[in-house]
Amino acid sequence: MQTMQQTQRRRLPGNWVGKALLLASGLGAGWFGARKTEARGSTVTPGEWQTAAVERRDIGATVLATGVIRPQVGAQVAVGSRASGVLEKLHVTVGDRVQAGQLLAELDPIEFRTQVDRVEAVLMNAVSQRVYADEEYSRVQQLVERSAATEAQLSAARRVAESARAAESEATAALAAARVQLGYTSIHAPIGGVVGSVSTQEGETVAASFAAPTFVTIVDLARLEVWAYVDETDIGRIEVGQSARFTVDTWPDESFEGRVTAVRPTAELRDNVVNYVTIIEIQNRSGRLLRPEMTTTVNIVLDGRADVPSVPNGALRRDSGGTYVLVLMANGIERRTVEVGFRGSDFTELLSGIETGEHVVLGSALACEPETPGGT
Repeated sequence: MQTMQQTQRRRLPGNWVGKALLLASGLGAGWFGARKTEARGSTVTPGEWQTAAVERRDIGATVLATGVIRPQVGAQVAVGSRASGVLEKLHVTVGDRVQAGQLLAELDPIEFRTQVDRVEAVLMNAVSQRVYADEEYSRVQQLVERSAATEAQLSAARRVAESARAAESEATAALAAARVQLGYTSIHAPIGGVVGSVSTQEGETVAASFAAPTFVTIVDLARLEVWAYVDETDIGRIEVGQSARFTVDTWPDESFEGRVTAVRPTAELRDNVVNYVTIIEIQNRSGRLLRPEMTTTVNIVLDGRADVPSVPNGALRRDSGGTYVLVLMANGIERRTVEVGFRGSDFTELLSGIETGEHVVLGSALACEPETPGGT
């Protein structure tokens, strides 16, 4: 008997808890139902929904694109030789800074100096022949004046003198050409910059018969630009002169400034997406060293609007009736059709339908939306 009474005592608290839970569940359902009915009846107060005021502000928008840093036209030069021969001396290596006109490499000049010496000897002989021919022509002229020589002899002497002068001119030109070829054995930097690569080593033979062999590549790191790959859906909003900001993976917290200088007319297909290369001039490096082929994240700033009534983009709603907002009134929610203007990254300009200072509902607010004309 005592055991049965104890068992009953243990069961009684369990039955009481179940009834309490059932009562609480019913009260909770009734409270939430009341909240839902209250919202549908548009009797909410301003504190129950996330709202934003219609304010006058400056609206801006940007186009986001990925890009890469590239040398400008003429800022990267492959330096080669216009003469064939053995590379005798290489004065630079990768990473060296060079100035325009600095000596980079030298070919073995023996063959070219020999050619210069040979042409100089030819020129000396031509000069001697020309001097003798001039003197002979002058002597025949004097003989003609004394009637001791004929006009035919004078004409022959003139032709010899002219031929000697032509031979001298030809030898002079040949000597100049030989000296130019000798000068090709010394390779100088056409621009200032940093040596990016070395393609030929000392002792190698280079042949310049068909194309100039490359010795070194020089990059001017002061003349770099950004190639931004803009999606075809955004390229129509890009114009020359627009400002831009970009970051590189090396300094992700540093923002660099630039300006759009050109948009290439031909498209590039990247990951099956049509992109157009937009050239951006780098205007502010913030003291950082940028290098070619660095990956960039670019924001091109579009022309916006200044001091216009606007709301956050999340306040705008659309249906078959057009664009509208939900305006928070003293006695509930009011649907208001609006005319929108410029749409920025975060805010949209409102041209009509609402006044500055009114509050609009943000985000999802289906429970508080009033019935639309002709439907629910």
